[in-house]
Amino acid sequence: MSPFTADELTAIALSLKVAFTAALASLPFGIALGWLLARKRFFGKSLVDALVHLPLVLPPVVVGYVLLVNFGSQGVIGRFLANFGIDFSFRWTGAALASAIMGFPLMVRAIRLSIEATDRRLEQAASTLGASPWRVFHTITLPLAWPGIVAGAVLAFAKALGEFGATITFVSNIPGETQTLSAAIYNLLQVPGGESSIWRLAMVAVGISLLALLLSEWLARRQREDEVH
Repeated sequence: MSPFTADELTAIALSLKVAFTAALASLPFGIALGWLLARKRFFGKSLVDALVHLPLVLPPVVVGYVLLVNFGSQGVIGRFLANFGIDFSFRWTGAALASAIMGFPLMVRAIRLSIEATDRRLEQAASTLGASPWRVFHTITLPLAWPGIVAGAVLAFAKALGEFGATITFVSNIPGETQTLSAAIYNLLQVPGGESSIWRLAMVAVGISLLALLLSEWLARRQREDEVH
């Protein structure tokens, strides 16, 4: 018999779905932006870099409020997306969007550092032999930087798993729809006798996050070892 209640299992499953979706959906954008910041010089690069990292220093409720104003049912972007049947308001997809934004800086930073660490001479040699920029990117840059790319995705996943402020501000705390692990723990704090459930959910969150961080560190160490060899 499972030691978890049905509501607890629902919150755990929803958190994993939100975190996986947030990490996977933002990965292509993270790779593109990480490559741009690592390989290109352009006017306003420092500003772009600062904007990417802005969610790390902003209060999460501010990010959630901005999302609510713009992507809510009355927001400009929200009304536009509604014409295509896309709705983020009070749905798990909104939780994934908020989590993706909060974890995006960690992803981009890891990917950027990984690409910067790759040997540019290999890319230049491939270009000299006639390879197109796209071919150089997906046959040279990506394979060499993959540990950092995976590490960035793992860090974004771990951040998304624990996101609370932006998510609850944007999509509220609806059991079975937007109530993630963090929101469920917060809800249980208001319930007398909820300590045992809080401990179970907290241990799950700690365990998953710890595994994600260990995986990220292992990938980073492997990339350093590959560079040495």
